[in-house]
Amino acid sequence: MLTRRSLLSSAAAAPLLAQRNRRKGPEPTRPNIVLVLADDLAAWMLGCYGNKEIRTPNIDLLARAGTRFANNFVVTPICSASRATLFTGRLPRQHGIHDFLSPNPIEDPPQGQKEPPASFASETMISDTLAGAGYDCGYVGKWHMGNDAKPGHGYSYTYTMGGGSSVYQDPTLYLNGESRKEKGYLTELLTQGALSYLDKQSAAKPFFLTVSHFNPHTPYSGHPQRYYDMYASTNFETVGWEPPAPNALREKELLKDTVGNLRKCAASTTALDDQIPALLKKLNEKGLRDNTLIVFTGDNGFLLGRHGLWSKGLASDPINMYEEVMKVPMIWNWPGKVPVEAVRPELVSFYDMVPSLCEVAGVEKPAKNLCGFSYWPLASGRGLKKGDFWPATVFGHFRNTEMARDQYYKLVLRNDGKGPNELFDLRTDPGEKANQYPNPQFLDVRNRLTKELAEWRKEHSS
Repeated sequence: MLTRRSLLSSAAAAPLLAQRNRRKGPEPTRPNIVLVLADDLAAWMLGCYGNKEIRTPNIDLLARAGTRFANNFVVTPICSASRATLFTGRLPRQHGIHDFLSPNPIEDPPQGQKEPPASFASETMISDTLAGAGYDCGYVGKWHMGNDAKPGHGYSYTYTMGGGSSVYQDPTLYLNGESRKEKGYLTELLTQGALSYLDKQSAAKPFFLTVSHFNPHTPYSGHPQRYYDMYASTNFETVGWEPPAPNALREKELLKDTVGNLRKCAASTTALDDQIPALLKKLNEKGLRDNTLIVFTGDNGFLLGRHGLWSKGLASDPINMYEEVMKVPMIWNWPGKVPVEAVRPELVSFYDMVPSLCEVAGVEKPAKNLCGFSYWPLASGRGLKKGDFWPATVFGHFRNTEMARDQYYKLVLRNDGKGPNELFDLRTDPGEKANQYPNPQFLDVRNRLTKELAEWRKEHSS
């Protein structure tokens, strides 16, 4: 049994930040859900999580008008595997995607995975569950879990990027499986695709829309010049970047001009932020805002020079599971249903998303072996029922590397015999600089987390 601790519910009583239109027509019995998913966006990169130099006023406002989870973690700090967990509620060893999908994986050291296993097609995604319960489901943007042109899984509308598409200007996109060479800025095109989907929705039937933006993923070229101009003189003196580390691996070439590339990444992040108002405006125009839950998150974190590394889990050799790559934003916003100006301190994970959305929608979660729990009682400010407890530990898994993290400590085990294994005391060392794994003073902590990790692995092995 995993160690658990009690929860205290919290909710801030503050006026809503904006007027909302009156509802048009009958309200459906189930809420609409809009999931906004960013690519390579760490929690620390946003103003609402403490960043002082990257400008994200619209995301920050979304957080102020809702509830922000201060400690939301991915399972795998790489895109395809992390997305698969987000949408299935299952782990890489269960759904079979262990890395980013690439037609040309690199073997030394291992990077990338050519395609999902054949069994992945039978995985039940949150869209399958919601579509089966009467939801209309739409998906816009990056998929990157195989079959990019035609994702399937219950979606009636898709407007997706191709697996090899990585340009921000004049991209090739797929509208319901049909290839289209588009003109314009990718980020704005995806927003327009989302608005087109919303135009077809009404209060008579609930919908689930995912808007999966490519920003702020590389390349850092191709964004409108106004965003680069915003950061032309920003020196990023507060983000904590360091000189290149000896074990830097993926995208280490960007560390040759850390500040210059930070400026470009910040431009991409602010361009993403500018997409939020259009979605809110459309929901208001359609009279759907009051019955729509908006969830905002990122598919994995990013370092941007912290620890002398640039990328994510593969930024270093061996794989890292630093806070910067594991912790991503999680914002829930639903007028009248989610407390405003609220922050939840509990440790939650991507494997908790499917159970949470199922409870919000009032549907049964998939019967497959899920390891997560619904945190809708936390997001709604109600708190758990008396006697219920929330797991005190979250877990990570990326190929040969596993993580167990509780409120105070983080254990990282590399299961190939090469090591090094790591243990960080996050109370005194939040920057994860001092490895306490060999320190005998931390033996009890090390053994406890190792046991919890082994139990988690055994319980959710298939």
